[in-house]
Amino acid sequence: MSPAHGIYSFTVALADERATRRLMTDVAALLMPGDLITLSGDLGAGKTTFARALIRHLAGDEGIEVPSPTFTLMQTYQLPGGTVVHADLYRLSSPAELAELGLEDVGPDTIELVEWPDRAGGLLPPDRLDIAFTLSPQQGPSFRNARITGHGSFAPRAQRIAAVQRFLAEAGFADADREHMQGDASTRAYERLTHHGQSFILMNAPRRPDGPPVRDGRPYSAIAHLAEDVTPFMAMDKGLRARGLSAPAIVAADRDAGLLVLEDLGHKTMVAGDPPVPIEERYQVAVDLLAELHREPLPDVLPVVPGVQYSLPRYDLDAFLIEAELLIDWYLPRFNAPISDAERQTFLALWDDALQPALNAPPTWVLRDYHSPNLLWLPERDGIKRVGLLDFQDAQIGPAAYDVASLLQDARVDVPERFEIALLSRYARARHQADPSFDATGFALIYATLAAQRASKVLGIFARLDRRDGKPQYLRHMPRVWAYLQRALAHPALAPMKAWYRAHVPRISS
Repeated sequence: MSPAHGIYSFTVALADERATRRLMTDVAALLMPGDLITLSGDLGAGKTTFARALIRHLAGDEGIEVPSPTFTLMQTYQLPGGTVVHADLYRLSSPAELAELGLEDVGPDTIELVEWPDRAGGLLPPDRLDIAFTLSPQQGPSFRNARITGHGSFAPRAQRIAAVQRFLAEAGFADADREHMQGDASTRAYERLTHHGQSFILMNAPRRPDGPPVRDGRPYSAIAHLAEDVTPFMAMDKGLRARGLSAPAIVAADRDAGLLVLEDLGHKTMVAGDPPVPIEERYQVAVDLLAELHREPLPDVLPVVPGVQYSLPRYDLDAFLIEAELLIDWYLPRFNAPISDAERQTFLALWDDALQPALNAPPTWVLRDYHSPNLLWLPERDGIKRVGLLDFQDAQIGPAAYDVASLLQDARVDVPERFEIALLSRYARARHQADPSFDATGFALIYATLAAQRASKVLGIFARLDRRDGKPQYLRHMPRVWAYLQRALAHPALAPMKAWYRAHVPRISS
């Protein structure tokens, strides 16, 4: 039945333990705080085995002790991603005993795994995922069938599980071992697939739903030109690879479903240590890559698949301004520092004026998130191909300085100011060697302006991730981004902007 009716159900055959683990991985990838998973089936059908594997997966520790809750009735696990409760209702004689069990008192962000849900009668919430296991002795002692049913808000997620399994089967990866990877701040999910001794990456990127209108009837994503599906990624991937750069090859794709199997570019990053610091040689090559990419005009229309082309959006004034306004809408409320409408208009007028040189600069591809989390080191390759490129689906046509600022004021890594200046000079020298008319002084102003704009945006995003999305881990990066903001605002041409920030924006102590 369609998710539009509030329920979606499908059946999957589990021939062995590996197949059961693949189903578990599918479920784990879509779990959110507050979810309820119910597990039903006869004794020995695999309920506890599935729950144990899921808890260990969420814990990131295959050795964690996960006893059956048959006698304790309920076990609670404090895991890195939150609290998980594993309950077994088999010994309940009536639904009324649920209150004594304490299941109703778990926190709203707790993930619940409940075996024998039929003992709860009609007390189960309407939003849940049911997994019913049945034995199939005629097909072997380890063979199971699982009926997966999403109720309420879980219906579209159940449909997504079915879509992923269907895509992998059609692409020839049905029997691949799958490992969930740490995702980013977006709604995309990634898994590492191991198939016949080779490693690949599954990108699971469902179409982005429109958010509420924020200006002129348009959502933030439309004004900021954020990718709605995988089409921009596919277009940019082809464009980058056509220019000899190390974007991952697309092995299989379902563009409509938002599912891609990609070449695995490995594990080597651009940083080292704890806390991580830039590896000088790798950052130098990353700067050289940008200088090479920015040497000549680049197309703003790219092929995707036969008969389909993608037009890169322009990084226009509206996009820059609404990003900067994240500082006002999310960062300032965090410090209880509201501003008046007149002060907001002054803020926008200052940015309008400051951004004009950037808007008038020669346009190029702006990859948008060109920084350490999205770059990999490929030592076996040559020259600038040693930098592997990821996460460029939000690319636009705009000023070259944006990606340089994204790299050299990396929101997640401390880039010392002396190193930033040295790399900025390296970029300018490379551009001047390729084109003696390159204006290094003008570029430096645009660089400082876009570094300040990006820092303002990132401070707002990190505050929003904490307050709206329940992801406080990004707050630890705020002092670094604040320090970058002060560096950028030190440019003499940004003195009026610096004065406004000093008057209205609470500082963060490191």
